Amino acid sequence: MTGRRLPVDGLGAYLHCPRQYEFAHVHGLAGDDEEAVETRQVELLRTVICDALRTGETEPRPLANAAIARLAERWPERDDRFHSMAQRRHERRALEATIRAYVEAVGPTHARGVTQLRNAADGDVIGPALSLSATVSLPDAGEDENAAVTVDATVDYVFEDGPSITGVRFVPTLAPLGPLRYRSKWDGDVAELFVDHFDPDADRFEPDAVASLLETAVVLEGLRDLRDRLELEASTCRYVLAPLADRSNDAVDWVRETVETSLEVVDLTDVFLDHHTFGLTHEHRNRTVERRLREVLAAIVPGEFDPGPAWDRISARSCPGCAYAVGCADHVAAEVRFDG
Repeated sequence: MTGRRLPVDGLGAYLHCPRQYEFAHVHGLAGDDEEAVETRQVELLRTVICDALRTGETEPRPLANAAIARLAERWPERDDRFHSMAQRRHERRALEATIRAYVEAVGPTHARGVTQLRNAADGDVIGPALSLSATVSLPDAGEDENAAVTVDATVDYVFEDGPSITGVRFVPTLAPLGPLRYRSKWDGDVAELFVDHFDPDADRFEPDAVASLLETAVVLEGLRDLRDRLELEASTCRYVLAPLADRSNDAVDWVRETVETSLEVVDLTDVFLDHHTFGLTHEHRNRTVERRLREVLAAIVPGEFDPGPAWDRISARSCPGCAYAVGCADHVAAEVRFDG
């Protein structure tokens, strides 16, 4: 955290383990690079898709062609160590298939919404990585202006969709959403999951799903600020994730050297929205999530990162995949502890 600012992905790190947040966001220690190739793939695709949206094309074929042409221009810059030219050609075909899948799933609809918004707004609504932020007052802050934290997030573009503006962020996969991916409302399973994660007496540990809901609160607040700054007429805001590195739907024909795939986008707004809060505010908000966001930030700000009573759940579920485990005193102490 820099001053009173922190990136939204810091919330996920903290929920996985306060020590993980400390290593990554306080001490600035890099984790492993297992996802480096996946990350570079998303960075390349988000750039070429945003460039295609910027052309103003709204029909499927011209939009796809614009993105694929931009990919061809950027492809020589990619310096991944492929084991052969055949793999390099395959990877490019896979990226082109992802572009076509994006266009088939949502491309023209989003492109038309982007064009409408660009015509109405005095400001850029195409990224990649458009900066948004939410300034969150800490609990019991009163009128103390210093008792607030600004959380920074990004979306890759914003488009107009009827009475709403929608922010879209490209991600590697939707796997971190867990059950949120298959739910369409807050009431019931999702509310229970969220509350149980913070309940010390419940054996529930869902840091990724909970972090996604906190992130949604931040992004929607940032979009509301953008809406007001651009003086847009939209009444509500929405948040959508689109995966660009999910190979689980790829169909590869090695003889014909073709790749086909499909792409599923997820609108997190519906699973986040608390209809009681919406009835009071006429905004896509969730009082429970927003209150917990303030409490998590209040725990981060003092700089105390002892996992405390949550350690048993953290050690069992976060430590096995943590890049910092070998240097973490809490983990090492637990590993060499005598039970006698």
